[in-house]
This record gives sequence, C-alpha cells and structure tokens, in this order.
Amino acid sequence: MTTQTPDSPSARTAEQKAQDRSRLLELIQDLAVVRGRVTLSSGKEADYYIDLRRVTLHHEAAPLVGRVMLDMLDEAGIGFAAVGGLTMGADPVGTAMLHEAGRQGRAVDAFVVRKAQKSYGMGRQVEGPAVEGRDVVVLEDTSTTGGSALTAVEGVRNAGGNVRAVAVIVDRSTGAAERIEAEAGVPYLFAFGKDELGLD
Repeated sequence: MTTQTPDSPSARTAEQKAQDRSRLLELIQDLAVVRGRVTLSSGKEADYYIDLRRVTLHHEAAPLVGRVMLDMLDEAGIGFAAVGGLTMGADPVGTAMLHEAGRQGRAVDAFVVRKAQKSYGMGRQVEGPAVEGRDVVVLEDTSTTGGSALTAVEGVRNAGGNVRAVAVIVDRSTGAAERIEAEAGVPYLFAFGKDELGLD
C-alpha cells in the first residue's frame, strides 16, 4: 500500500487548486496588465500589454504558475516528461513547472529552445536534458500569433521530441489557438482567457 505525500498531485484538493488559480489571476491583473497603446512582438498594435515576466519572475506568483500549469495539463490528461519553449518568454514558465513538479515528487525536466540552431559548440537548438523520444509540452507565457510556439514545436520535433500539447498562461484570443492546432496538430491549452482579465 502506498501513501500520498501532502504535496503529491492527488493530495491537492479542488479547493486548493481553485485558491491557487484565483490568487494567480489576481497577481496577473495587478502586476502584468499594462494599459496603453503598444506594438506587440508580432508587429500588431493593442490597447494593452500583458507583461507576464512580471508574474513568472515574481517571488509569490512563480510557484503559483508552476502549480496552475501542472494542474491544467493533468486535468486535460496530457502526459509529459519535459516542458519548455522558445527563449525567453517560456523559460521562467518551464522553470516554475520544473520546481513545482520536483516539490510534488514528479520527474519533469525543462528545456530551452533557441530561435536558431547554434553554429558552434554542440550545435544544438534545444538546450537542457535531451528531448529525443520523450513526450513534451511546449510552453509560452502568452501568444498573439502562435509564431513563437510553432518555432519551438519545430525545434523540438527536429530534436526528436514528441510534442503532446502547447500550453500558455494567458490566451489573448487573437488566433494563436487556431493556428497552432491547425499547423502543429496538437491541443492548445491556456490557464486564463483575456475575458477573465477584464480585457474584452
């Protein structure tokens, strides 16, 4: 007979998961939403900017990111051994999940995808523990066009990884979900929609 440790996924109650999600939403609204006309990395303009690095690199929010993202993927039934994405938006998300998984006694690695393969050293595009032959989830903090996530998916597949899903913290409802699912052929999951942030 096995016993669950207090930090194991099945030991976390629905109430704890809901509290984590609610608090993370508050922190995103307080720290990450910047109002005003901005040009996004895609070249598109918007009346607000969601700077999720203010959350993923925050002392209280980062552990919540790890828990909420793991909970979301678990509830979707996505099995995976490693997480990561295109540097640098995905890096702290993957690190948060790596540390939270470790705290729960789960073996989840993280990886970093460069925008292009290195022309020196080992010539790798995907850095960290090898993804070859492993089920992985490609991450992004938020996505406008899906371009960064698709670049990461391509890099991971070229390295032999089996991409099970793309997961983001915030979906901006700007077509990334549809493009990623169509072009990458994997599910697109998000923890929060822009309507939850009061941005509709």
